[in-house]
Amino acid sequence: MPEESRAVIIIFGGSGDLASRKLYPALFNLYRRGVLAEHFAVIGTARRPWSDEHYHEVVETAIAGLNPDPAQAHAFAQHFFYQSHDVTDAGHYITLKNLAAKLDDQFAIGGNRVFYMAMAPDFFETIASHLKSEHLLTDAGFNRLIIEKPFGHDYASAKTLNDSLTATFADDQIFRIDHYLGKEMIQNLLAFRFDNTIFEGIWNKKYIDNIQITLAEAVGVEERAGYYEKAGALRDMVQNHVMQVLSYLTMGKPKFFTTNDILAEKDKVFAALKPYDLATAKANFVRAQYTGAEVDGKTVRGYREEEGVADDSQTATFVAGKIMLDMPQWQGVPIYIRTGKRLTRKSTQLTLTFKPVAAPLFGQSATSKPDTLTIYIEPSEGYSLQLNGKALGTGLTIEPDELRYRHDPEAAAAAPEAYERLINNVLEGDQTNFTHWSELSASWHFIDAIQAAWSQDPNMPTYPAATMGPQAAFDLLARDGREWFWQPHRVQMAD
Repeated sequence: MPEESRAVIIIFGGSGDLASRKLYPALFNLYRRGVLAEHFAVIGTARRPWSDEHYHEVVETAIAGLNPDPAQAHAFAQHFFYQSHDVTDAGHYITLKNLAAKLDDQFAIGGNRVFYMAMAPDFFETIASHLKSEHLLTDAGFNRLIIEKPFGHDYASAKTLNDSLTATFADDQIFRIDHYLGKEMIQNLLAFRFDNTIFEGIWNKKYIDNIQITLAEAVGVEERAGYYEKAGALRDMVQNHVMQVLSYLTMGKPKFFTTNDILAEKDKVFAALKPYDLATAKANFVRAQYTGAEVDGKTVRGYREEEGVADDSQTATFVAGKIMLDMPQWQGVPIYIRTGKRLTRKSTQLTLTFKPVAAPLFGQSATSKPDTLTIYIEPSEGYSLQLNGKALGTGLTIEPDELRYRHDPEAAAAAPEAYERLINNVLEGDQTNFTHWSELSASWHFIDAIQAAWSQDPNMPTYPAATMGPQAAFDLLARDGREWFWQPHRVQMAD
């Protein structure tokens, strides 16, 4: 059994969608595994005037999809308490502090506090300020803050937010969640890269021609139009998820597997992420917005037809770009990234294309392909390695062969989900899989330059729903003599 964690967890936004879909199931799985047991309590806060009893019903409903034992689910819910709360009212924080102190005594917690901001980022600064002024942080145990993206909407706002948070919490107390860093295959990248001789020695510019990162979504904006209109694909996906994946793919080998050593290597990547000038940003980054189309006999609405989206919206739902790192080991190696909504299918895959053999023994063949390694993050998890081999028969025709591996779907489904892993990390005080200010600062400078270039062009390119984006995204690689490596049929990797 794992060591039990003790904490009073205060969730600002306890009645919200994130809490119900992600946080309560994650906490229950930690409870089922014994990470949380008898010595914890959760306080949900929001404006709604709920009772503890109603809150218990909400929690039990949220975890029903995990097929819990009814008695265990009931026992779990008894650790949850609800406090109606106005985040702008100082008096409510006093009530919250008194409730936390009472539960600390009741469950013998020892003063440990986790504050989770699971609500609109507009309130992050206000909450942090009141936590300090009304003395909700304890002296007896640890105090840790979890915040969700977006971490600002540009560098200036991100810095203002960071300054307000660090006025209350030390940097090692702040946990900025990027759920991609909790995914199994992302966490596996470092083991894959640095614990395999076959890859460790060739993961550099001498052998790799290009790197591709694709985060494709089949769904549209759904109910998130209010948020998405302000963010768009560049801020919603590239500034955080894409940049974090990029750092894991290109960072140097840490001296030891420790938080500080890993973060030091990641910092080198972000320091090498030089912002483009306006002309280069415009030349190397493509944006577009999906339009309506007929998909499988059904009409799919365009982005501007979605509820809550402006008729003349200039929000990009697709981004593709070319990134060059100013690092000796990656000099001259382009990193192509793309992400978007209403694409062909949901798939996150990372592909490394290797340089061709200088003098192939069998000469150039029309059927041979570059060696490529693809890492599938979701919906299936695994790898495929495309190599060249001799075709069956008496001739010497070269054709691509493929080595494939995937995690067993049932085993993968039973593994901890991203939020479960990351909340567990917070309880342990492990910041390895979280975003840090130095990374945010560098990525926002890079993103701001792209956004500035786009702001000079009022024309919004488009692409039909259920395609892989605009032609300009394909042209971006074609001008370099390359193409996107996209194999949607192999995402499932059927045996």
